[in-house]
Amino acid sequence: MLPDGVYPTMITPFNDDMQVDYTALEPLLRWYEDRGVTGMFAVCQSSEMFELNFEERLGILQRLMKLRRPNTAIVASGHVSKDIPTAVREAKAFIAEGIDAYVFITHRFADIDEDDEIFLRRLNAVTKELGDFPLGFYECPQSKPKYNRLLNPYIIERLPNIGNFVFLKDTCCNMELIKAKLAAAQGSNFKIYNANSAMLLESLRAGCAGYSGVMGNFHPQLYTKLCDCWQTEPELAERLQSFLGVTSTTEGLGYPVNAKYHMQLDGVPMGLATRSEGKMEKFNLNAQYVTRQMRGMVMALTKELGL
Repeated sequence: MLPDGVYPTMITPFNDDMQVDYTALEPLLRWYEDRGVTGMFAVCQSSEMFELNFEERLGILQRLMKLRRPNTAIVASGHVSKDIPTAVREAKAFIAEGIDAYVFITHRFADIDEDDEIFLRRLNAVTKELGDFPLGFYECPQSKPKYNRLLNPYIIERLPNIGNFVFLKDTCCNMELIKAKLAAAQGSNFKIYNANSAMLLESLRAGCAGYSGVMGNFHPQLYTKLCDCWQTEPELAERLQSFLGVTSTTEGLGYPVNAKYHMQLDGVPMGLATRSEGKMEKFNLNAQYVTRQMRGMVMALTKELGL
């Protein structure tokens, strides 16, 4: 069973020529691991997977699987194709690397005007080729056109008949819907990992298994602490929640460039290059100041808590 905890959405380092910087993957992975994460969500949207070809996606995963420490779980996606034979072939290639779960992108199974039955039919066509391997979903926002297909209780209730589903990176940002999803998943191995920082503590109390979101690329140690202490140290949990909710607003300052800058400040030898359109322009001088100031507060809080 997939362990509870924190699964940051891992970024991809690039050289100045926009080629994947495979050399930087080891210090980057150690940065996450040294901050106590449970595992990594690799080759996802934060990894710029839609801007990577299949060889790059697979190459990144292969490198991570060789480098990861034994106690680091790896869930991975790389699911970019709507074509079922291609989706099956690429999923099998990822699974063959020994990952802990393969993660599907919800909007690849049905367009905005297609219903749940179409979604389930296409999902079943893929999963029947993958056997009993652990699978998951990522409610991944699509930018062009803007579209995010959320799982609903109707679909979640039917998942045990379709495959061995164990993971959801939830991006609905709606506690009532999260609670309905949790109720629909009751009695199964299907776990929900909230991506919304502001609602994290409330979602943990409701039954979510942990956190999987972009702010794990800035201060994952604080997310790990919250997931570890929310039942035993409620006052500290409330304090951490307030800090994490407010600092999560910095996501809009050119992410993932600001995350790469933050990691540079922490000593990770990687550049700021990104293939994501328009993100470098958003990471302006003001964003640099905010990122440095946030890091200063994180360092002080981390020291205070002995993390």
